[in-house]
Amino acid sequence: MKLKTRICKKNSLKTLDATEESQEASGNYPLSCVDWSSNEEIYFVSDDHQIYKWSDVSRDSVEVAKLPDDFIPTDLHWLLLGGRSSGGGKGSDTLLICSNDGRFIILNKSARVERSIAAHTAPISAGRWSPDGAGLLTAAEDGVIKIWSRSGMLRSTVVQSDEPIRCARWSPNSTAIAFSQGGHISIKPLAANSKLIRWRAHDGLVLSLSWSAQSNIIASGGEDFRFKIWDAQGASLYSSAAEEYAITSVAFNPEKDLLLVGTFNMLKLCHSTGWCYNSERFTAPSVGSFHTLAWSADGTQVACGTATGQLIMGYAVEQQLYSRNLKASSTSRKSIALQDIANGSRDVLEFPQRVINFALGYGHLVVATTHQLHIYNEKYINTPIIIDGRNDVRVIEVGKKHFMVLDATSIWVYSYTGRLHLNPRYPGSQAQLPLLNWRSLSLGLDVLAIRDNSETTLLHLFDLIPGASRQYEPQSLRAKQPLAEIAACRAGSADDQFVAFIDSNRELYISETRNLNGGSANNGHNEIYKIGTQLTAIKWASETNILVGVHDSCYSIWYCPGEGASDPTIIALTTVTLDTAEFGKHVDIDSFEDAVITFRCAGALLPVNINIYCEVLHRTLQEGQGQWQQALKICRLAQHTSLWATLAAVATRKHQLQISEEAYSAALQIDKVSYLQHLKTLTPSSPEQMAENSLMLGRMLEAETILLHNQKFQQAVGLALRMHNWKRALEIAQKHETAEPGLDLLQRVLEQRRKYLKALARDEWEPLYLSYAVKDESPSE
Repeated sequence: MKLKTRICKKNSLKTLDATEESQEASGNYPLSCVDWSSNEEIYFVSDDHQIYKWSDVSRDSVEVAKLPDDFIPTDLHWLLLGGRSSGGGKGSDTLLICSNDGRFIILNKSARVERSIAAHTAPISAGRWSPDGAGLLTAAEDGVIKIWSRSGMLRSTVVQSDEPIRCARWSPNSTAIAFSQGGHISIKPLAANSKLIRWRAHDGLVLSLSWSAQSNIIASGGEDFRFKIWDAQGASLYSSAAEEYAITSVAFNPEKDLLLVGTFNMLKLCHSTGWCYNSERFTAPSVGSFHTLAWSADGTQVACGTATGQLIMGYAVEQQLYSRNLKASSTSRKSIALQDIANGSRDVLEFPQRVINFALGYGHLVVATTHQLHIYNEKYINTPIIIDGRNDVRVIEVGKKHFMVLDATSIWVYSYTGRLHLNPRYPGSQAQLPLLNWRSLSLGLDVLAIRDNSETTLLHLFDLIPGASRQYEPQSLRAKQPLAEIAACRAGSADDQFVAFIDSNRELYISETRNLNGGSANNGHNEIYKIGTQLTAIKWASETNILVGVHDSCYSIWYCPGEGASDPTIIALTTVTLDTAEFGKHVDIDSFEDAVITFRCAGALLPVNINIYCEVLHRTLQEGQGQWQQALKICRLAQHTSLWATLAAVATRKHQLQISEEAYSAALQIDKVSYLQHLKTLTPSSPEQMAENSLMLGRMLEAETILLHNQKFQQAVGLALRMHNWKRALEIAQKHETAEPGLDLLQRVLEQRRKYLKALARDEWEPLYLSYAVKDESPSE
C-alpha cells in the first residue's frame, strides 16, 4: 500500500493588496484549518480570513465567506450529522471555527454565523465536535477545556490549569478527552469523580494528537522528532525512530487501521501499530511542515494543510488482498486488478465511480463504490452483479454463503446472486450505526453476530438459515465484561456454530449460537466458556472450526475450541501454543484459509501451516454421520493426542459413545472412559442416559431440565447432590415432595446434608437448611 498525493489548485477570488501580494509571492498564508464537509468537498481557511471550498468534481476552489478582519482562525471542524459516514457522505450543515482571540463561531451551510462566543481569555488551540454530535469542546492556551452544547451553551469546564493546552481530542465514544500540555499527555474521563490520567509522552512539546475510532488507541507527535502510540491508559505501544524534523501532525483513518504522520516536507502512511507502508517526500515544490491532516468520512481520502499554504489531497493505492489463488490490488481510485496466480491471468476492473472498499474470499470479489456494490465471481469475471443504492460502505465481510455490508444507513446481508437475505434490526441499532466497526460485527456460516454499542457486554445473534425466526428476533448473549472483538465461526454444520470473543481484559471466551435440542442462546443451555488469556486478535479457519489467536509473544491454535470448551482437559489437549519471537513485534492475523495461517508483521506476510491431519479430520467429520470410521483411520494413522481428543469431544457431542470411548482411551483419559462405560449400562436414549451425556458435555442445567421434564425427580435431586448444589437440591425436593408417593426426597436431601456437615466437622450455616436443623433439635430439648 502507498499514498498517492496531488497539490490542489486554489483560486483567489479577491483583489490582493500590496502586503498580501508579497505573501502570495513568497508562498501563501500557513494553512492550518482544513476539514471535509462531505466526501467530495474540502473547506479550508487561513490567516487571510477567507473560507474556501474545494470540490473534487470541479478540481477547483471557490470563496464561500469572509471572516471578520480581527478573527484569525486556529481550528476548523465540520459536524457530521448522523455519524462519521452518513453525515460525511450526504453533506453536513454546521461548521465550527475557532480563533486566536478566544472566540469560536458556528456557521450554517449557507455560511451565516449562527453563534459567536467569547469562550477563552487566550487563543483556542483546538475546537472539536464530539463523535456523537451532542456537543463540542474548546481547549485554549489559558489551560482550560470547556464543553458546549450544539447551540453554543456552556455545559461544563472539565479542565482548569496554568499550563497551556496545545491540542485536544475526544475519545471515540465521547466519554473522555485527551489533551497535551508541554511534553505530557492527559486523559480526562467525563464521568463524575473520575481521576485524570497523565504521563510524560515526549522530550519536547507534544504538537499533535489523534484518537483512533477503530482500535481505541492514541497517537502523538512531538518536537523530539518521534511519533508514538499509546493505549487508553497511557501505556506505550510503539515509539518511532527519530525523523529529521518535528512531527507536526498525526491522524488515524476513521474506517481502516491506518495512521498518517506529517512532518517537514514529508507524509508517512503507517499501520495503526506503527510500522510504515511508505513515505511521500515533497521537494519540488517545497511545502514545509504539515500543520493539519483530515481524513474524509469514508476513510479513502485525506486533505492536508501545509506551512506554505498548499492544500494537498492524498489517497491510498496498491491495497492488496489475497485469497487462495486470487490476488486483488487497487491500482487507482477507480480500478482494481484481479489476478489468478494459478493460471497467470490478470484482469483490470474499471469502475465509473470511486472505489471505497473491497473484499476478497470464497471465490468472490465484492467491490463498493460511492453508490453501488459490484459482485464478481472468479469463474465469470466479465459479468458482475451490480446492486445500486449502497452509499458510503464502511465494512464488507465475505462468508461461505453470504456477504455482509455496513453502510451509512444500515447493515445488509446479501447472497452472492445479489439477493437481499437479511437487514438486521435490534433496539437502538440505527443510533449505534456510526459507532459500529469491523471489530463489533462478525459474519459466520449461518449466524450474524453484532455487539451492542450502548451496552458493550451484550451480543445480538441473527440466524441466517432461511425462514428462521431469529432473522427478525435476535437472541442475546451476555458477557461479564465489555467485548473488544467478536468472531463467529465460518464453517461446520448448522448444529455446530460457535461465536468467540475477546473481552476488555483480553480474555478469550466461546459459546454456542444454538444447541442440539433446538434451543436458543438465551434459554440457559448455552454457557460461556473461557479458553484463553491475554489475546490481542482471533480468527476462525475458512473451512473448519479451528481457531487461532495471537498473544503478546506467541500464538495459539485451538483445534477443538467449540465441542471441547466445556472441558478444560480437552482444551489443554487440543491447544498448541508457539513462540512468535522470530516474527517480531505487533503480530496480527491476516488470513486463515484451509490449513494455512498468514500472519502480518511490519508489513511482511508470514504463512504458517497448522497440523494437516486435524484439518482433514474436521473436514471428514463435517461430511456426515457415515464418516466416523474414516475419522478413526485418520487418528490411528497420525497417532497424535490432539487428534484423539478432538475426535472424542465431537463424538461425545454427537452421542457416538463407542467412538468416543476409543478416542478417550487413546488420549489416556481413563476417568472419561470409565464414565462412558457407565453411560453404556443405561437404557439407550432414556432420559437418564441423555442427562448423563449432557452432564459429560458440561451442560448441567440441560441435564437437570431433561430429568425434570421426564418427571425423574429422584434422579434430578441426586444430580444436584452430586454437584454439591445444596440449594438447588432442596428446592427440587420441596417442590416435588408429593409428586411420587413413597419417595421422601426431602428426607434424602437432609440426610446427605448431615453427612456432609459431619465430614467437615462444622455446624449448619446455610440459611435454607437452618430451619430444618432447628426442627431436628427441638424434640430432644
